[in-house]
Amino acid sequence: MLPSLVNFAAYQATWFASVLGAAAGVPWLGPAVVALWMGGHLPALGGERGVEWRMLLIAAALGYTVDSLLVLGGWISFPGESWAWGSPPWMVTLWIGFAATLSRSLRWLNGRYGVAAVLGLAGGPAAYYAGARLGAVELPPGFDSELRIGLAWATALPVLLRIRAALARPPVHAAGAAAGPRDPARPTGRRRAGGEVRHERR
Repeated sequence: MLPSLVNFAAYQATWFASVLGAAAGVPWLGPAVVALWMGGHLPALGGERGVEWRMLLIAAALGYTVDSLLVLGGWISFPGESWAWGSPPWMVTLWIGFAATLSRSLRWLNGRYGVAAVLGLAGGPAAYYAGARLGAVELPPGFDSELRIGLAWATALPVLLRIRAALARPPVHAAGAAAGPRDPARPTGRRRAGGEVRHERR
């Protein structure tokens, strides 16, 4: 329970640092907080650290793609940003922070793709709207942008969960490798009553 609470609190701190930092003209604040958090988050995962590293990189690429498409479509914009390639870095690192919750505070979503889609549909627009109210994001009038953001997150969150499940799944050959190869010519013995051993070849 405690690791999940710490994880949730760390993400909330990351969100506010990213949004308020961007609104105040300090866009590096969010990435700095994310880097500080990851410095403690990744070592704490132990054997899952390799899976988490790959997951965070994939989330960064997916988040950059999703937000850049929203920018190119005119559904969101970032006031005062000189970043010319779609989504700014602080938004990308915010996706990294969100992906880090999937192994802790949002772990209960694993395998619940329908629930994840509904959560993305509602939570995505709410987060962007809150960011707009704080001055980090601009949304055009009307509800078209919220709808687009909701559909994007209703797709992205289940995709992230499926990717994490695939990364965490052990290789198919792992069980066979652990048991070791069996010589097909090696006889196997089956003991009958009375102590007689019958040899068979498989």
